[in-house]
Amino acid sequence: MQMEMIDRRSSGLPMLFSMTIFSSACLLFFVQPMFAKMVLPALGGSSAVWTTAMLFFQTVLILGYLYAHLSVRYLTPRAQLVVHLCVWALALAFLPIALPQGWTYDPARPAAWQTLTVFALGVGAPFAALSATAPLLQAWYARSGGPSSDDPYFLYAASNLGSLLSLLAFPFVAEPLFGVRMIGQGWAGLYLVLGAGLLACGLAMGGGSATGADRPAMRTTAGPQDRISLRQIGIWLGLAFLPSSLMLSTTSTIATDIGSFPLVWVIPLALYLASFVFAFSRAGWPGSATLEKLFLIFLIYSLVIYAGDLTGSFGWLPFVTLVGFFFLTAVLAHRRLYLARPAERHLTVFYVTMSVGGALGGLFNSILAPMIFTDVYEGPITLLACTLLLTGAWRVRDGLVAGVLGAGLCAAPMALGLATGAEALRPYAIASCLATFLVFWRCRRNPVAAFVTAAVVLMLGQAFLVPKALWKERSFFGSYTVLDRDGLRIMMHGTTAHGSELLADLGQRPTPVTYYSSDGPLARVVMAEASRPAARIGIVGLGVGALGCYRQPGQDWHFYEIDAAVDRMARNSGLFDFMRDCSADIPTHIGDARVTLAGQDLTYDLLVIDAYSSDAIPVHLMTTDAMRTYLARLAPDGVIAFHVSNRFFDLQPVLARIARDLDLRIYSELYTPRPDQLRPGELPSQVVVLSRSAAGLAPVIASGNWTPVAADARPAWSDDYSNVLGALRRIRF
Repeated sequence: MQMEMIDRRSSGLPMLFSMTIFSSACLLFFVQPMFAKMVLPALGGSSAVWTTAMLFFQTVLILGYLYAHLSVRYLTPRAQLVVHLCVWALALAFLPIALPQGWTYDPARPAAWQTLTVFALGVGAPFAALSATAPLLQAWYARSGGPSSDDPYFLYAASNLGSLLSLLAFPFVAEPLFGVRMIGQGWAGLYLVLGAGLLACGLAMGGGSATGADRPAMRTTAGPQDRISLRQIGIWLGLAFLPSSLMLSTTSTIATDIGSFPLVWVIPLALYLASFVFAFSRAGWPGSATLEKLFLIFLIYSLVIYAGDLTGSFGWLPFVTLVGFFFLTAVLAHRRLYLARPAERHLTVFYVTMSVGGALGGLFNSILAPMIFTDVYEGPITLLACTLLLTGAWRVRDGLVAGVLGAGLCAAPMALGLATGAEALRPYAIASCLATFLVFWRCRRNPVAAFVTAAVVLMLGQAFLVPKALWKERSFFGSYTVLDRDGLRIMMHGTTAHGSELLADLGQRPTPVTYYSSDGPLARVVMAEASRPAARIGIVGLGVGALGCYRQPGQDWHFYEIDAAVDRMARNSGLFDFMRDCSADIPTHIGDARVTLAGQDLTYDLLVIDAYSSDAIPVHLMTTDAMRTYLARLAPDGVIAFHVSNRFFDLQPVLARIARDLDLRIYSELYTPRPDQLRPGELPSQVVVLSRSAAGLAPVIASGNWTPVAADARPAWSDDYSNVLGALRRIRF
């Protein structure tokens, strides 16, 4: 049966294929943040959950593209349609998408492997079916005889446009308005509708018995007709690898310091897809010279950020810079991919190779880099490789000479500052950056010179601008550094301090500082339990163990920490003294606190949730479902204290809505002493306390300037619903 009602000379056929491939891409990329949000309560709030998930999606994409390639090459058109409809139908057994029943996270097993497993069980089949659809539909359109069927790559732009819109729709529309369960049901319904589009496209393709291997090549304006060389494959792999790796390193950087939730994941991925839309579109194309100049400007500032974070704490300007640099790099790389595309008969080989390059980027960032590096070095490494994307002839000898001279010019201001014994190196570093900009501008037509200059600048930054680390360790959950600065020994995660000790206290019983000083609200909440000698206290978020120094004799304390690396650091007496002198006998329960608490049979008089001083907020620890877990482990008059000091999010209203729905009493204190009253190492802080009873809160609110908190009419966060955008503070540049 043929679909003769569609005029192959009209726009009807391109519209049918474009809409079907658009719908398939929407479903394909909508499911990624949707399922990641579903599994966060089970896996924890680490940014590595998303980067590992991306490795899974990229790997399955390879399998889907490979299946499409083999299908087109060895099956007749009618057989391709029948087989793909069967694959589509088999995935229906996994709908609606949900966390596999009975699956639980085991902290004793590798987290990356468990993440890959739960994604494979939960969403593997539907994602595999959808991932093969785009290359199959393009190959089918090439057989259809429709307009531009000899160069069907324009459909890839429609595919990526659908992916882009669906990614943006999740955090900006679906997540704020609907629960994950309702979203999953709607997704399943649209997946059913897609089947009709696949059937229509398959019938429009036409029947026949010729396989892809037997068909004569059609006219093409790009790429060779016959054999593909290894050099071509290598170029495709490299151009696909760089944007993928840079996307994941950018995601890790911003997720570590802003938060691990769909919006942060979606922005780099959406820009990644948008770069395909620009690069693979046959419509107007921005001038290469303009793009290269913008690329150069963003490259310089990204180089500054990676070299030594001269901007200070992570803020919105570095965020915009890193994301902008990534996007421009992706556009340039993917445009080169498009220009290097082969004839349509090699279309599926091209997409398989491109997906392998993307997956290699995921493998490097998610698996290899954490094993090889003690810090997040994949970003700078990929940045160096990206300098080779600058246009121009590869004049290696001239490039090396120019690079060495340029590097010397860039190093001169910093060397001057060191030679003169300048106390502050920042002005000299800025001068070095300006010199770097001039060198890059002069060498923008020689990638080798740019590469040498960038490498030297990065090494200079690491050598002179980044404080010397006393200890470094990297795990699935992040990269940690201990360093001495401004009279403090500080444990850093990203750009956020997770605990400090006064250098003057080293070797003796330490005094808690930062958010935990004796005048701060968190310390007063803990000390209010001093009147209850037999109190049991649980602390979610170990840090350096500073709160343990407020323990009173007879009290039973427990720490909860998701990352064993943090516990090793805190108990290392050569680094910090809190655990050694105050709480060496306090057990640390390793694993996601919510999951661990749910599996225990302990009752606490006080639970401190100290997982929000970092800006990477674990949303799943602040939902009505999580609060019910805490209340199940709380004595009738017990108190829950949330430490919510945060640069990017106002979390007090979130807790107020939960308290409203669960009929809890809630008070808050924002501790902001005058600068002349701050003790060494002390920081302002905000704490929210909740309890079932007024009696439980009485000794706490009597200890400071606590005020009751009223809830607004907005819905409370749950595992099914959360609106992180609504909790964002004002944008700071």
